[in-house]
Amino acid sequence: MGLFMDARDTRGSAMTPQHLLGHIDSGRPWPEAWPTPAFTDLPSAYQTALGVRALRLQRGEVPRGYKIGFTNRNIWPRYLVFAPIWGSVWSSTLAFADDGEGVVSLAGLCQPRIEPEAVFGMKATPPAGATLHELFEALDWVAPGFEVVQSHRPGWKFSAAETVADSGLHGRLLVGPKIAVRRFAGNAQELQDKLARARLGLHKNGVLVEEGVGANVLDDPLRALLHFLEELRACPGATDLQAGDVVTTGTWTDAWPVEPGERWAAANDSLPGLSVSFV
Repeated sequence: MGLFMDARDTRGSAMTPQHLLGHIDSGRPWPEAWPTPAFTDLPSAYQTALGVRALRLQRGEVPRGYKIGFTNRNIWPRYLVFAPIWGSVWSSTLAFADDGEGVVSLAGLCQPRIEPEAVFGMKATPPAGATLHELFEALDWVAPGFEVVQSHRPGWKFSAAETVADSGLHGRLLVGPKIAVRRFAGNAQELQDKLARARLGLHKNGVLVEEGVGANVLDDPLRALLHFLEELRACPGATDLQAGDVVTTGTWTDAWPVEPGERWAAANDSLPGLSVSFV
C-alpha cells in the first residue's frame, strides 16, 4: 500500500496532503464519512504532515519553527491522546505582541481553541544528543504565548495519528514579551525550576476560567523541548531546529473554545502577562 492509503475520502481515493491542505485553507471540517480513525499509524501520519509542509513551502509559506502538543498529561484522558505530538509553525500563522496585547483573527480556523503556553526562541541548533544543559545554551529567549489550535475532525474527537496528520492541530501562535533566557535563569536547572513552579490564571472577558502550572508540561517546558527535539530528529525527512526558530511547548491548561469578540488574558507569576482579542 502507498504511504497515504490508510486514509480515504468519501470517494474512496487516498486522503492525501492535498486533501488535508484544502481543509486547512477552507476551514472546513473533514467529512464525517471519512474513516474513524482516518489515520492509525503515527510514522505514516508524520510523513503525511511533512507532505502538507512541502506543499506549503512550494507556495511560498515560510516555516518559523514548531509547536509541541499534548505535553499536558492532565488532558490526555479527555482527548484520548497519551503522548506528545509536534507540527510546524509558519510565517502566516505566527504573530508577536511585544507589549503584551495582541489581536488575532480566527478567520479560516476550524473549531478554534486557546492554549496558554511558554515559548522558546532558538539562537543555535542544539548539538547531536543534546543534554538539558546544551539545550539551554542553544536558547535565545523565553516568552508567554497563546497557541490557537484547531481540529478538522468534527467534535474534537480524533486519534493521536489524526492530530499529527492534521498539522499538529496548529492554527495560530501569538508570542508575548520576550525575556533573554540568561536574564531569566542562570542555567538549565534554574530555568526548569522557575518554569515548573510558575502558575498562571487564564481569563475570558475578565473572568477566571482555569489555573495552570508549568509542571503540567512534561514536568517543565525545557524538558518538553528536549523530548520534542529527540522526536523531531528521529522522524525521517523532518527539518532540524535552526537559529531563529520559535517553539511553543504545550498548554498549561485545557484548550478552551474561542470566538470573535472575546478577550482572553493569562496572568503568569513568572513570565510577563499576555492578552489577546479575537476578531
